[in-house]
Amino acid sequence: MTGPDPTEVPEPGGPTGADLERAILGETPTLSGSDIAAAAGVSLADARRLWRALGFPDAANQNAFTTADRDALILVAEAVAETGIDFETMLRLTRAVGQTVARLADWEVATISSAVDEFAARDGASADMMKATVRLVEELSARFDRLLVYSWRRHLAAAIGRIEAFAATDDETVTEATVGFADLVAFTALSNELGEDELGDLVEIFETRCSDVIADHNGRVIKTLGDSVLFLELDPVQAIDIALDIIAVVGRDERLPDVRLGLATGPVVLRMGDVYGPPVNLAARFTAVARRNRVIIDERTAELLPVVDFETRKLPARPLRGFGDVEPVTVRRTRPRH
Repeated sequence: MTGPDPTEVPEPGGPTGADLERAILGETPTLSGSDIAAAAGVSLADARRLWRALGFPDAANQNAFTTADRDALILVAEAVAETGIDFETMLRLTRAVGQTVARLADWEVATISSAVDEFAARDGASADMMKATVRLVEELSARFDRLLVYSWRRHLAAAIGRIEAFAATDDETVTEATVGFADLVAFTALSNELGEDELGDLVEIFETRCSDVIADHNGRVIKTLGDSVLFLELDPVQAIDIALDIIAVVGRDERLPDVRLGLATGPVVLRMGDVYGPPVNLAARFTAVARRNRVIIDERTAELLPVVDFETRKLPARPLRGFGDVEPVTVRRTRPRH
């Protein structure tokens, strides 16, 4: 069993889904959208836009809001009024928070649900899954709140530090960076053979291995897509080392399929935590032509590598969708890292 089944009928007198919601939110929703909009001094239309930006459906005519929702809207209104930031910018910031936290919440629920059985059995806790889930949430929430704020501050400091490092020409454009794309081989066929738990474990191992390697080289994970990881690195040498280390820890792990990596260097645009530009697409295309447990790079990346440390070799030109005929470049390190 991996957690409470929402279709199960709870034990008489036992906690319900509403109890779980109350344990998470800390109170029962009693306010309407009009109530919290009036309290914050914003229009109902703007309140609705902010709510949708967080990723929730329109609930303006229902008592779906708590005092915490009201206080959050007041904070947003105060930020707009006192800092000079315009509403559209605040809306974009709200959307960034909503999209990020939605994924975090899904990840947490999947992780917690797999631990409910163990928690329920600990110290004679109730075997009722809903009771166990409520207790687990109550015990974890305060600590996780603090961990979340701490992590956000650390990542905010790192992100601000990257502004100068990226030497952007404006607040979104990076002059040049190396984009890497790591892709598991034959993942679709493998996913049809594995059970859900096995598939989930495989994806988690792959993403964890890649994320650890990228962080160790001061790179940045842009996003994970189950069978692939997109990352960004300012230094092409570090990007190559990331790729080689991913092969070392993923390609040689018997639990995982082989991996292919593509790297491309050039101007990219950073927006809402994502990255765009020709190098992104080219790096992804390279994974389709790379051999198993090999790295393919573009000519620009090859030009930036010190010849005393790396050996590169052009491959025959081949058509890549959106780029025409391209000569991929193989690379290997010829001298140990310092």
